[in-house]
Amino acid sequence: MSIKHPIISVTGSSGAGTTSVKKTFQRIFQREGITASYIDGDAFHRYDRADMKRVMAEESEKGNNHFSHFGPQANLLEELEGVFRDFSTTGTGKTRHYVHDEDEEKLYGTPPGTFSKWEDINPETDVLFYEGLHGAAVTDEVNVAQHCDLKIGVVPVVNLEWIQKIHRDNLDRGYSRQAIKDTILRRMPDYLDYICPQFSQTDINFQRVPTVDTSNAFIARWIPTPDESMVVIRFANPRGIDFPYLTSMIHDSFMSRANSIVIPGGKLDLAMQLILTPMILQLMERSRRAGGARKSIQAVQKSA
Repeated sequence: MSIKHPIISVTGSSGAGTTSVKKTFQRIFQREGITASYIDGDAFHRYDRADMKRVMAEESEKGNNHFSHFGPQANLLEELEGVFRDFSTTGTGKTRHYVHDEDEEKLYGTPPGTFSKWEDINPETDVLFYEGLHGAAVTDEVNVAQHCDLKIGVVPVVNLEWIQKIHRDNLDRGYSRQAIKDTILRRMPDYLDYICPQFSQTDINFQRVPTVDTSNAFIARWIPTPDESMVVIRFANPRGIDFPYLTSMIHDSFMSRANSIVIPGGKLDLAMQLILTPMILQLMERSRRAGGARKSIQAVQKSA
């Protein structure tokens, strides 16, 4: 953790919805005048698309049918921790981009399925924001979580997570249902060993729970809408959280445990704005006092 150079990480598996959460953070940063630099977890994959296919085939020949991006062997977790460590102490570091499609190819000048060049993080950055698979990873070799000042978990119930992945991979990427099923099965051991444990490291978890039947994810014709869902918000440390205020501001919400509030799915963005804005501003004010953030004075004044 760093007072002077704060780091926020949003962690969730493929299809969990971390990108939507990232957009909420972007709106908060823009509104409050905070300069953020972004790290995409895919940028720290060890292999590009072609090499990953080759290595997976080699591992399968060895009898390992569970080699996946969810596990540490397919990622540069030591390098990710190094970037977090460098930024937390000096406000600098290097990152790159994994190019997913032709639109990103135009931005970064390299074909889909490859990486852009390593580049320095903007030295005018107030906060570093990570979104990906391993933002709170802890293994025998690395401890990414220890460097993050605010850790968010995005964790739909598993059938909903699968439905979201199936629809995205089928409609947007053209994968067959069987190929998607094979991917889910291949990733399952690493999901249990390396993804799930991170949600005990996070400060807040957002878990969407559908209120419609999702018992067979592979026959669902559409993704349950926010209005067909509830969201369980769990705080690792509820001290200082004004639950009466939240339940009064978010209609039809209620507390299910002393550290958890349940809200209608359609109110997720409102809830995140109410919960996360003061936390972000607190990080910025601490950074300002330590001589870090350049724009946090403006942000705090605007919120007063």
